[in-house]
Amino acid sequence: MKPPISDIAFTPSVKTIQEKMGSRRQYARMEERGGWQNVITQDLADFVADQDSFYLATASAEGRPYIQHRGGPKGFLKVLDDRTFAFADFSGNRQYISLGNLAENNQAFLFFMDYATQTRIKVWGTAEVMTDDPDLLKQLTNSQYKGKPERIIRFHVETWDANCRQHIPLQYSQEDVENIVQPLRDRITALEAENERIQKQLPMPA
Repeated sequence: MKPPISDIAFTPSVKTIQEKMGSRRQYARMEERGGWQNVITQDLADFVADQDSFYLATASAEGRPYIQHRGGPKGFLKVLDDRTFAFADFSGNRQYISLGNLAENNQAFLFFMDYATQTRIKVWGTAEVMTDDPDLLKQLTNSQYKGKPERIIRFHVETWDANCRQHIPLQYSQEDVENIVQPLRDRITALEAENERIQKQLPMPA
């Protein structure tokens, strides 16, 4: 019998802890129902298209972990096919820890946190660094964004899962707040104009 794809995270050690803590049964049922996804669904693609930030995790050959924040214009992480993401990697502090890790260990992980919708998504896979595909780099680059693209990182999805919303604080970006507040400002402006029009129509006091 083929092991469930969630075994990428649920190692024998993890399952032992789950058994000890009483959660193994519920995850075994999840695995029996089909378990985690191993393709980029339309829901996931739509979610990613609305993100301007995520975290990329890599590890050295010795297993030393490293997490790097990657940001860009909304939707800068693109779906190439139902198993592949790619993004333009912009110039940064020039430490190149992620690149060094990927040069010796292609195991990688994407972590998305959307505070406005209280959604977090975890994606396991492998990543490769590409510097020889200018056409794809152009496809992945927004000319209006100030960041300088230096390379492509292509991420091959092995499996993904959406976490529960527990303990995620509800927060909004400045853009989100503006989108919420602007209709209220417009309404206030319209009411003030209407009030001024009515005041002008009132008879002058004797």
